[in-house]
Amino acid sequence: MNKLLLGTIFLVLAIVVPIPTMAEVNISIGFPLPPPIVFAAPPAVIVVPDAYGVYAVPDIEVDIFFWNGWWWRPWEGRWYRSHYYDRGWAYYNSVPRFYYDIDPGWRGYYRDRNWYGHRWNYERIPYERFHSNWKNWNSNRYWERKRTWGVESYKPRPQHQRQELRHQRQEQYHQRPEVQRHQQQRQREPQVRQPQKQQHPQQQHPQPRGKQSQGKPQHQKSQGKSK
Repeated sequence: MNKLLLGTIFLVLAIVVPIPTMAEVNISIGFPLPPPIVFAAPPAVIVVPDAYGVYAVPDIEVDIFFWNGWWWRPWEGRWYRSHYYDRGWAYYNSVPRFYYDIDPGWRGYYRDRNWYGHRWNYERIPYERFHSNWKNWNSNRYWERKRTWGVESYKPRPQHQRQELRHQRQEQYHQRPEVQRHQQQRQREPQVRQPQKQQHPQQQHPQPRGKQSQGKPQHQKSQGKSK
């Protein structure tokens, strides 16, 4: 009797509720999406010193980074990524490995134009220039090898110092209350096969796309097209 009742309910839902909607309802049991950020124009970016191939959007209060062909965004102890800077965010069930290379005080150094006692002549890279060149810059390691990220008389840290800093930042990150709450929530939640995805009108500005990054993303297919 119970099996017959459940089968009837499922049949009614399949007829009344479209399949995509049912998938969204199932997905919403997992983790929520971050609130959208409205950009009046495609954002300029800067290169983050000591973080190889990492770009940041400096003109907004929340952190949005670009690395390895993806835009990345932390929110409430979770990470999200997208091929678009303003939409299409999908939950990523790990901390991207570039994050521990980023100095937590980068915004203050940006405002002061000073990186650990060295004049930081950072360059605000227009979106179109960034979009056209980021792959070549990454391949040639242009910013760190030829420009030292715009930091005067600066030498990159030795590898052992970078590893020590990464370890310290990793420990500090996992001590954040929002990160600990997320870890507890993950332990309680059932495994979610696919993440939520934001739905927005078609974007007029195609955005950088690259190869898949390391980690265990729960969403492997993006909405955008690469150039």
